[in-house]
Amino acid sequence: MASPTALHDTVLATFASAFGGAPTLVARAPGRVNLIGEHTDYNDGFVLPAAIGVATLVAARPRADRWIHVTAADFSGATSSFARDEPIAPDAAQPWADYVRGMVSAMRAVGHAIAGVDLAVAGNIPQGSGLSSSASLAVAVGTALSALNGLDLSPTAIALLAQSCECDFVGTRCGIMDQLVSARGRSGHALLIDCRSLACQPVPIPEDMAILIVHSGVVRGLVEGHYNERRASCEAAAAKLGVAALRDADLPLLEDARGHLSTVEHARARHVITENARTLQAAEALRAGDLVSLGELFAASHASMRDDFAITLPPIDALVAELQALIGGSCDGRGGARMTGGGFGGAVVAVVPKDYAAAITHALTYRTPAGAAPLVMVEQAGPGAGLV
Repeated sequence: MASPTALHDTVLATFASAFGGAPTLVARAPGRVNLIGEHTDYNDGFVLPAAIGVATLVAARPRADRWIHVTAADFSGATSSFARDEPIAPDAAQPWADYVRGMVSAMRAVGHAIAGVDLAVAGNIPQGSGLSSSASLAVAVGTALSALNGLDLSPTAIALLAQSCECDFVGTRCGIMDQLVSARGRSGHALLIDCRSLACQPVPIPEDMAILIVHSGVVRGLVEGHYNERRASCEAAAAKLGVAALRDADLPLLEDARGHLSTVEHARARHVITENARTLQAAEALRAGDLVSLGELFAASHASMRDDFAITLPPIDALVAELQALIGGSCDGRGGARMTGGGFGGAVVAVVPKDYAAAITHALTYRTPAGAAPLVMVEQAGPGAGLV
């Protein structure tokens, strides 16, 4: 995985190779890890993510014509081109470019004039890890185009455009969490996000707590992974419960309406309702530095994702179980582990006392489906998007 310096060198070299010379600016947008609050964002609920050190960089320079050219270092310098003033369609040959095309389309749809531009993209977020490489790319593109075209868009405005890009152009009906924390992340803090009001409350992360991210090696795909199906079940359940979104429901209401919901709808709604409560409790535990309570909430969250929302997989469950056992044995239960991200593969997040992070990593025996040792990242909360 490239260091920040190496990543910056890569995006500059990629730009020079494709377009000659240097870019006018470089924008950066981080990936994120969600500590807790899974599939609650599109239900108008609460989430508790943090921006992390891995990121996407976009180097940009204006053109004098109508064309937008983009090249990707992570795909061997593959390119995609389209006209800024014509209808923009997906690129079947280069699907990674749809996050660029979708971002330009979203910006144009709300009236922003976008000039021709050369763009080079490079990132060090592990693909398919559930650490939001797609939102990072869209937010980085939005940050670059905002600066290059003198739009002065706020981080929240860029996040909303990036969400529109993913929902309306790419086809993943995602919530706002990934884009908002990538745009608005704060060093040393998680963000308690109210996904209805978009209020972001910084929650300090204790200095003696480490965030471990362990990639299961199971590469996920949200569109192919039934993400949209889960959202449809939640919306159907909310309609039958008579609420605007599952954020407005509680367990007594859910149980009173059990006969009106399918078994699947009931389970999906129960996950969302209980996960919202866990997320608010986790923010309080994090503020208090209470890793025991935080670990208990992590365990309950993972069980709910496995049993009620059905988005985990056997390798993920095995990895979480081993981490939970290691934390219980070596850290006396101070910390916990759970799957993070939309599900169907990706990464597991664990929180542990910083002094124990290396020992837990060393003791981990989990192997990916390919038989390799998993990628383990020790992360801290970093800043949101901006110009480098």
